[in-house]
Amino acid sequence: MVAAGRRVIDALAAASDGRLAVEWTEFPWGCGYYEATGSMMQEGGVAALRDFDAIYFGAVGWPTVPDHVSLWGLRIAICQGLDQWANVRPVRFLPGVKSPLRKADEVELDWIVVRENSEGEYSGFGGRNFGGRLPGGEIAVQSSVFTEVGCERIIRYAFEVARTRVRKKLTSVTKSNAQQYGMVLWDDVFKRVAHDYPDVEIDTCLVDAMAARFVLHPEQLSVVVASNLHADILSDLGSALAGSLGLAGSANLNPERRTPSMFEAVHGSAPDIAGLGIANPIGAIESAALMLRHLGFPAEADCIERAIDRTTAAGVLPRDLGGEANTAEVTATILRFLN
Repeated sequence: MVAAGRRVIDALAAASDGRLAVEWTEFPWGCGYYEATGSMMQEGGVAALRDFDAIYFGAVGWPTVPDHVSLWGLRIAICQGLDQWANVRPVRFLPGVKSPLRKADEVELDWIVVRENSEGEYSGFGGRNFGGRLPGGEIAVQSSVFTEVGCERIIRYAFEVARTRVRKKLTSVTKSNAQQYGMVLWDDVFKRVAHDYPDVEIDTCLVDAMAARFVLHPEQLSVVVASNLHADILSDLGSALAGSLGLAGSANLNPERRTPSMFEAVHGSAPDIAGLGIANPIGAIESAALMLRHLGFPAEADCIERAIDRTTAAGVLPRDLGGEANTAEVTATILRFLN
């Protein structure tokens, strides 16, 4: 997937008359690296990334490596180590792609999920103890951590995103009826910050009701902000409703630009089809568009998204979208439609 995205970026750079130039440095980190060394990345790996302009991330995960090892050893280590606290996941309904939602045939659907990416349910606080007890006696504690600073910065960022939309609306998602400390803090911060954005329509919703709204009333959505876990789940639901997780790109941002941001497809790895050349490259290529937009090349980002739209509209669809095109064919078609 990374190779497909790099081809698209390199093609844009070659046609830019020097306006855009890209130098790639590739790191061999991941599950193969773990099996060879016992670590998902080299010692000091996060520090080694700090001087780059951006990170273009491939999927990790392999049956021989526990998922929590691959995730915490690489992706979360980078996100937390570089304070990439805002995760942005657009939900785009593409022409020529059949959605399981009937409403997608009736109304234009398009929304953005903004995910808190540094704390919450994925803070990593907790542990396992009493393993020496009799069988069944071990205990595991996993603590969610919500800080006022963490809540405010992601909520304020989401309000700014909402201001860029045609419909300036922000929906906050929590579960504060059941989680009476961290999620009530989130709600309180949302109410306070909302006073600074009188031009943005606001809405609040419990996460279970929001899952239903994604399916039943998606036309009500513009920008959705939620905690690390809730937004992770809801954004995957949104991508599936658009047709496939293979369509979705994402950006892990340090909005202050103190550190490089990281761009990746939402879908993760797919060991069952690895090496067959049939995976859907659109999510990775959409992530390339998000990366170029972040780096100050909005025209090139728009060019990529138009090419994706033209490709799916032309019926060049990979297998997860019901088509027969392989990875190379989808990529080649997107390259042909770049203009």
